Amino acid sequence: MSVALHPPRMTTAEFLAWEEGQELRWEFDGFEPVAMTAGTFAHDQLQRNMILSIGGRLRGSPCQIIGSDVKIEADGAIRYPDAFVTCSPVAANGTVVRDPVVVFEVLSPSTAGTDRIVKNREYAATPSIGRYVMLEQDRIAATVFHRRDGDWIGHLVGPHDTLHLPEIGLELPLAELYEGVEVLPGPAPSAAPP
Repeated sequence: MSVALHPPRMTTAEFLAWEEGQELRWEFDGFEPVAMTAGTFAHDQLQRNMILSIGGRLRGSPCQIIGSDVKIEADGAIRYPDAFVTCSPVAANGTVVRDPVVVFEVLSPSTAGTDRIVKNREYAATPSIGRYVMLEQDRIAATVFHRRDGDWIGHLVGPHDTLHLPEIGLELPLAELYEGVEVLPGPAPSAAPP
């Protein structure tokens, strides 16, 4: 998310209509379109592992994990997270989900600032989102934000820790999401309690 068009200030509805005619994918920061950047093989592996691990565990529940081809609306912005979980029905021809419950982003050098700060604020301001998971791409580690007593609290999850997703009734070893992903050796942060 690094190239913003200037000047057009758009509404969300104007952006959605405009984006339908575009060949490439764009996000909307609440004011203007922002070009999407390409990912890496490790990024794709993490995304695939999320879909497989979490999707399999959600079978038979009202919740489902959705990949990066569907948009979410968060605090007036339109985003394509790497994955998200919704527990509401989605129309077969739907392109925007407005009530995600858990959102996942795989951090990349070009997008980490936006993911950690801008999107984090948008997701915190979206009442349906109970948890935001930012996965490091080069090591087994995640930063997880969740709601607790009206606050948006962050903590670190390391390679030997469990990723707690109580909003959707799941727990899984964080390392499972990194299966087959080449990561840097060395220590990673330890988790704080969820």
